[in-house]
Amino acid sequence: MRKVRHLIFLLGLILLPAVSSAQMNTERLTAIGRNALYFEDYVLSIQYFNQVIKLKPYLPEPYQLRAIAKLQLSDYAGAIEDCNQAIELNPFQPQFYYTRGYAYRALEQWDEAQQDFTKALQLSPENKTYLLLRADVLARLNRLDDALKDINYLLAREPKNASLYFERGVISLEKQDTLAAIEAFKNATVYDSQNPANFSALGMTYLLTNKEEEAFQEISTAINLGSRWAGDYTNRGIIYYHKHNYHGALNDYDRAVAIAPKDPQTYYNRAMLRAEVGDYNRALDDYNQAIELNPTLTEMRYQRALVLLQLGQWNDALVDLKALIDRFPYFLPSYYLAAQAETALGHSKEAFRYRWDASQLENKKDSLIGTDVMIAKGRPAKRDNRKEFSTALAQNNAENDSQEQNTKYASETRGAVQHNNVRLINEPDITLSYYTNSNTVRRTNYYHASVDQYNTRHLLPAPIYFVTQNVTLTPEIINQHFLRIAELSQYIEKAPTAPLYFARAMEFALVQDYSSAIEDATQAIRIDDTTPFFYFCRANWRVMTNNDYRLALFDYNKTIDMAPDFSFAYYNKANLLCALKQYNDAIEFYSLAIEQDHDLAEAYFNRGLTYIYTDSTDLGIADLSKAGELGIYQAYNILTRFR
Repeated sequence: MRKVRHLIFLLGLILLPAVSSAQMNTERLTAIGRNALYFEDYVLSIQYFNQVIKLKPYLPEPYQLRAIAKLQLSDYAGAIEDCNQAIELNPFQPQFYYTRGYAYRALEQWDEAQQDFTKALQLSPENKTYLLLRADVLARLNRLDDALKDINYLLAREPKNASLYFERGVISLEKQDTLAAIEAFKNATVYDSQNPANFSALGMTYLLTNKEEEAFQEISTAINLGSRWAGDYTNRGIIYYHKHNYHGALNDYDRAVAIAPKDPQTYYNRAMLRAEVGDYNRALDDYNQAIELNPTLTEMRYQRALVLLQLGQWNDALVDLKALIDRFPYFLPSYYLAAQAETALGHSKEAFRYRWDASQLENKKDSLIGTDVMIAKGRPAKRDNRKEFSTALAQNNAENDSQEQNTKYASETRGAVQHNNVRLINEPDITLSYYTNSNTVRRTNYYHASVDQYNTRHLLPAPIYFVTQNVTLTPEIINQHFLRIAELSQYIEKAPTAPLYFARAMEFALVQDYSSAIEDATQAIRIDDTTPFFYFCRANWRVMTNNDYRLALFDYNKTIDMAPDFSFAYYNKANLLCALKQYNDAIEFYSLAIEQDHDLAEAYFNRGLTYIYTDSTDLGIADLSKAGELGIYQAYNILTRFR
């Protein structure tokens, strides 16, 4: 019953006056960031606030604005960190505490949320939003009387506010005061007679007090008003069922399934009814669907076993019954039903064994304390992060309908991007290329002095750049590279130099002839062993050819020895160590890469995935939050999946 009923009031916060700044550029960046935030371009807005923070880290407001953007992307831990910074810089702004409290509330850290909302109220005592959310949090802390005080205080100011009566009804229900709840929900229907939720709540409360006629009337009103809550149809279906109006019940259960096709309970209710009227095949379909949606709901497996027995599908029934016995070894009906199935299959010995086991348990039942004499609700097993990665990889190849996709905008970086399912794979190696893709949001600084200095000497046909995504070349461009290879070969025959060998190596790499690229890089190194990115590129090409990875590691190490600030060498080496399943070593080198470049987004992202894969989920979430802040927007989807 307790769902989030409050609107997100964060957009109001982004319209607060800007903090005065001595430089127009920070004011302008903040204004552009606010505008992007208002138009739901959260990833881009974060990049603008990053720039303001970089220029003026002593301003509190950009941290709070960035926190709001992170909240919209479900990066609650990242939002809390930003709010902490804003509060440290200015502890007298109520919206800072409110934003942090909102994040704590989303993480179900109720005590912290309550403290922040209370602090916000101390600084802004009449703020309705703060009071509403504090009441909600107090109720979740089971401080129901305190929650009612906040609601009643607001009702004294707004005695005809239907939503406040609704909240009072919810809290009264949690206090098990159904009379007060009914009165409150009645008032909600009086002051807002067009909101189906008010009638739904009143009808459900009547149902809880066994007043089915009143419940039927209120729920039907909610449905007539256009309710899109599957629970209304489920609850009315239950009333129809009690009246033995199976046709009406089935129609309502059908509507519930249509509204909530991913809710296993809707299929379960319909399956129970279908089984009762003898429609076992369709009942089995519904049980199968419900169990597929939530395999931990053990009661459904028991009911499915009963239907399978009715259909004479003995082996399938045994699968469910054996699973029940394994999990609940003291639930006797499973043994007797398994014996029945074995008997039908002609397995007399197995049937006798099940009956014998059941009789032995029956004799011991008085001494069995705290055992599973009843089927409990399914308990989810501890999450296996490695299994999650395998499952996710399988799901990546098919469309994932179970997750709402962010299809509102044509741009993949705009809106609630955390709902766009992404692949659970590392960001790729960073390589050198003549071709580069522009990225408007990623903040990684693709620079190293050795490459910049080499470009200024004009030793190659064109400047080279660090990239993470190779540009797809057209057949015409590929042909030009083959022509250049031939041209460079003529120059090398006349006067072989390190720049010429390296230039031809780059050309070979672009046409994906990595073996030839490695050979030419080796020749360049023999002539000039002082250029670190020669080794770096050769290492990359060795990885591409699946050549001896020990040689690739040697080249990365050589690059690092020659240029200890070469962050991309640490990063690529970490990727290779991940591929070799040396995860702790990989984490160490991602960390070294970050030490050299605190804005290396790819290193945070990959280290975050590695942490999660090795069950250090909190550390992984922190890294993914940072990667998202630095522009890898795909991190926000993974945050929502593993939080």
